[in-house]
Amino acid sequence: MAYDNFLADRIGNHLKRHSVHFESKEMMGGLCYMVDDKMCIGIIKNELMARIGEKLRLENEHKPGCRQMDFTGKPMKDYVFVSPDAIDREDDLAFWLICVYSLTR
Repeated sequence: MAYDNFLADRIGNHLKRHSVHFESKEMMGGLCYMVDDKMCIGIIKNELMARIGEKLRLENEHKPGCRQMDFTGKPMKDYVFVSPDAIDREDDLAFWLICVYSLTR
């Protein structure tokens, strides 16, 4: 399963601009970004996976293109999948990445 390289570049550039120390690893057929040795952001095919915590997930899962992550068929309370249409604009992608930062800092 390939992942969206353009999205990977956008995420990597955003993290670098905001001085977030991260490591990227190919896993689960996609690409994951580790912050403080924790999987926080990922790309599965062309969707963004974000670890935003249960509180932010509940506050934001109503947004278009967002749904609770269910990679293994079991919902994961701290993670969401965000569709490509919902992160097409840079400010939309930044919103989700900032949600991730709020959990990691």
